[in-house]
Amino acid sequence: MTTIQNPILTGFHPDPSICRDGEDYYIAVSTFEWFPGVGIYHSKDLKNWRLISRPLNRIEQLDMRGNPDSGGIWAPALSYSDGKFWLIYTDVKVVDGQWKDSHNYLVTCDTIDGEWSNPVHLNSSGFDPSLFHDDDGKKYLVNMMWDHRVGHHNFYGIVLQEYSHEEKKLIGKPEIIFKGTDVKLTEAPHLYKMNGYYYLLTAEGGTKFDHQATLARSTSLKGPYEIHPDNPLITTWPYPRNPLQKAGHASMVKTHTDEWFLVHLTGRPLPKVTDALLDPRGYCPLGRETAIQRLEWENDWPYVVGGNQPSLEIEGPEIPEVQWDKDFVEKDDFDSNNLNHHFQSLRIPLDENIASLRERPGHLRLYGKESLTSTFTQAYVARRWQHFNFRAVTKVDFRPETFQQAAGLVNYYNTKNWTALQITWDEERRTRVLDLTICDNFSFSQTLDQGVIIPDEVDDVYLRVDVKTNIYTYAYSFDGESWHELPVSLPSYKLSDDYVEGGGFFTGAFVGMQCQDTSGQSQPADFDYFIYQEN
Repeated sequence: MTTIQNPILTGFHPDPSICRDGEDYYIAVSTFEWFPGVGIYHSKDLKNWRLISRPLNRIEQLDMRGNPDSGGIWAPALSYSDGKFWLIYTDVKVVDGQWKDSHNYLVTCDTIDGEWSNPVHLNSSGFDPSLFHDDDGKKYLVNMMWDHRVGHHNFYGIVLQEYSHEEKKLIGKPEIIFKGTDVKLTEAPHLYKMNGYYYLLTAEGGTKFDHQATLARSTSLKGPYEIHPDNPLITTWPYPRNPLQKAGHASMVKTHTDEWFLVHLTGRPLPKVTDALLDPRGYCPLGRETAIQRLEWENDWPYVVGGNQPSLEIEGPEIPEVQWDKDFVEKDDFDSNNLNHHFQSLRIPLDENIASLRERPGHLRLYGKESLTSTFTQAYVARRWQHFNFRAVTKVDFRPETFQQAAGLVNYYNTKNWTALQITWDEERRTRVLDLTICDNFSFSQTLDQGVIIPDEVDDVYLRVDVKTNIYTYAYSFDGESWHELPVSLPSYKLSDDYVEGGGFFTGAFVGMQCQDTSGQSQPADFDYFIYQEN
């Protein structure tokens, strides 16, 4: 029997939905405003996972142009039934104020890594939809219902409605089947059927440190549902010293060896000795991650082994271990015609007018588009921070002709929180310069005075970032050997959900390559390679 270390999906991988097809296991996670939408991971043993699919990869399936920060794909739900995979997802268009404008869709595919169908619109009544396949062949959609009325709690309850796959629409009357507990913010419903009961697993308490998973059961699909006798099923709210905080938003799976496991959202706060333990509990620049716990059954109720808080290490299933080759090479030379699955862009696909791997073979060419504060068309290709300590390096050839053109290495949380080391143009000195721009909750600074002059004879500029747990620093080189570190230490915690003003943000830190041209000339930058190396 193997030992599994948590989290199993490090870095920004929230809201895990797990399903099984025979002896194969899949987890779908939220991607919010990042495109392509949804990440699906594959495992044979629940320990070793690889990114196998980004199913929402066409504009017909997902158009997030103009979506707000932390809008887009919330809590996809993956299931396998009738010989095919079913993926339910939300595209959230409004996140602030009294409304959550959210549209729920279904796509299907015969194979997990195939071409998924165009979407069927289901409803728009709330977020976190999930499809339940009953054993009589009927299918039901559950989602939380949003109440925008002043003076009402926004989370109205869990609504259920039958889905007709033949008619490609919901049928019958929607019914509220569960109002949740007094913890409130009841969301993320998943239905299961076994032991003569329907089990309804929800998330409550919000997705910060007071998060939890709530379980209820009923002999009837439409309820009433009784709450687990030792609810919550999992949480870390009473356990501030547990390194896996924010535990909640979960889903269950029964293995082909008749063992039960729970995957759940978690966050690992940075160590900050200057802060009190309880408030604030910390900051999680790696975002909300995915962990797994073993379940045991008693009186037809599941319990997390070891108590209702997560464990860093668990006993894996009685399945032989199956390891995968790395699905993200340390150095990507851009020799393929397709970007690695781990790279994503913001909100929309990277068409040939934004990014090209063909225009200059062996390079990723980015055509300058809008600024890093735009929610429309950016030329930014990035991957998650997945480790507390890592180095990222790129080599870029860029010839700006105006200060409105810039390209370089960017660490990004959202449009209001990022830092960028960029090649740009100084019109007074008539030369290229390196500049560091910091956007801190929409407050801007440029810390290098007039910038670092790039010698005329230099073609390519090498850019590097070193992330060392609590801080990160930038460096540059003109020959790839002699490096000059910038005298600016940047705090990692500022690229986290927990730092962002206003709250309600759900992603994680990214690092990647960006090109902007606010003159509208689409000046290109050529990136020769990208390195992501765990330290």
